[in-house]
Amino acid sequence: MSTAAAVILWVGATFYAIFGGADFGGGFWDLIAGDAHKGERPRMTIQRSLTPVWEANHVWLIFMLVVLWTGFPQAFSAIFTTLYVPLVLAVLGIVLRGSGFAFRKSVEGLSERRAAGAVFALSSVITPFFMGTVVGAIAVGNVPAAGAGDAFSTWLQPAPLFIGAMFVATSAYLAAVFLVGDSRRAGDREMERYFERRALAAGILAGIFAVVGLIALHSEGHYVYERLVHQGLPLVIVSAVCGIGMLLVLRFGGRLLLRPLAVGAVVAVIWGWFVAQFPYLLPTSLTISQAAAPNATLGALLLIFAIAIVVVLPALAILFILAQSDVLEHDH
Repeated sequence: MSTAAAVILWVGATFYAIFGGADFGGGFWDLIAGDAHKGERPRMTIQRSLTPVWEANHVWLIFMLVVLWTGFPQAFSAIFTTLYVPLVLAVLGIVLRGSGFAFRKSVEGLSERRAAGAVFALSSVITPFFMGTVVGAIAVGNVPAAGAGDAFSTWLQPAPLFIGAMFVATSAYLAAVFLVGDSRRAGDREMERYFERRALAAGILAGIFAVVGLIALHSEGHYVYERLVHQGLPLVIVSAVCGIGMLLVLRFGGRLLLRPLAVGAVVAVIWGWFVAQFPYLLPTSLTISQAAAPNATLGALLLIFAIAIVVVLPALAILFILAQSDVLEHDH
């Protein structure tokens, strides 16, 4: 039951990495789109894509927190009493990002709209970066099972920082790939080419950060590194093949496999991490079974997850289908 609960936790992480990551990545491209004149069309495309779904994407973050808190309370306590600095910064980024995105469309005055847009865009970079440092600190084993680890040295190290940078690059990569499809569906060939170039650049940059992060993991997180290059090697290969395949599809103008390949590359990395950490939730101090709540709690958690599959997943699926079909009203 504890392993099943851990799998559920990773399912939530997978969905949040894909949809939340693409959401954050849209803010990254908004940030570097240029001045008001040059960046107007890219920002309109980004806003058009994000408006129907951006709030729904955080359902997965809430889901992950609830599963971690109820299913693995000791791990929850250890993580939040050790990594509260990057976690607070990430939460602050989420709040400011949502406020900036909402108010940018509502406030009057060019300077006020620019300020709200800047808050939205900068927070879209800050949030995935600090989330990545949290994941990196856990992966290298810097979170003690008893909690209350050092508030700064646990995540201010090369591996967590490189993984944070990889999170930003991966979010930008996913967003650019999704925006290529959205632009094509809208018949905007110019924006399609615009995001093609950025998807290529972000994909290459994410790959570089992944390699550098792996090198840093070799020196800082020996347990996870060894399992990643042995037990997790098939998933690493799948991620690399999907990533290279996506770049080739982009380079030669293909579209059909673009999103599946981009998503496959990210999903393979997430589950490679799960395999590399197993059976630990906090390598190498706290196993999944040691951190798990009593069986009665885990049983209730599994039941709620089954209900969520029936109730929540179809609702989210309908939302995304309507958004992709341009049935929902968009702001122009």
